[in-house]
Amino acid sequence: MARASWQAVAALVDQVRRALYDYVRSQDHPVTREEAADAQHISRSLAAFHLDKLVGAGLLQTRYEAPTDQARGRGRTPKVYEPAPGCISLTIPERRYDLVGEILAQAVAEDPADARSAAVRLAEQRGVTVGRRVSGGGQVVAVLAELGFEPAGDDERIRLRNCPFHQLAAQQTELVCGLNLAFIGGLLDGLGRTDLQAQLAPSPGACCVQIRPSGPTLPPAAPR
Repeated sequence: MARASWQAVAALVDQVRRALYDYVRSQDHPVTREEAADAQHISRSLAAFHLDKLVGAGLLQTRYEAPTDQARGRGRTPKVYEPAPGCISLTIPERRYDLVGEILAQAVAEDPADARSAAVRLAEQRGVTVGRRVSGGGQVVAVLAELGFEPAGDDERIRLRNCPFHQLAAQQTELVCGLNLAFIGGLLDGLGRTDLQAQLAPSPGACCVQIRPSGPTLPPAAPR
């Protein structure tokens, strides 16, 4: 998530490392340490150091592969590098358009006649799945922070200072807020936090959902 994005960005700050990354991405074949070093006019050991840092940051992947022009069994099988699948995106505050996009796409595929209801159901299911993957039920704030909601407060009231789906929410407020409510409600269920509930509580510059102790649903407070 955000931590992985920051690690990738930090790895690319070094100019030599960024040049090596760009070079590997531009090739149509896995690149050896020797090839990368020659392309950047640096030593093999320095190239190996930076290439392995890029692997550690999740930007490259590596394996051992014998060159096609080398007879099998002769010499040492070299380590080769190629771009890792996927992409890296970093926004501040964090946005999660991939998550809402997956939910909406699956909803349309499963029930094109009533994709809206299907999306709400799928959002709740996704929240439950995420919650169940986390060990221990007292980590609500930590999980929400990892998802980009920027939670603040305690179990009496958790305010979500960021909407990870901000741009979509601005355009389709009712739909996205409904998905947010379903997702966070499912997340609480998955975490086993029956003492907490998600409620709609729109406020400017924040997520439309707040988390409060379970009990009667209260209407949103009127703005002062």
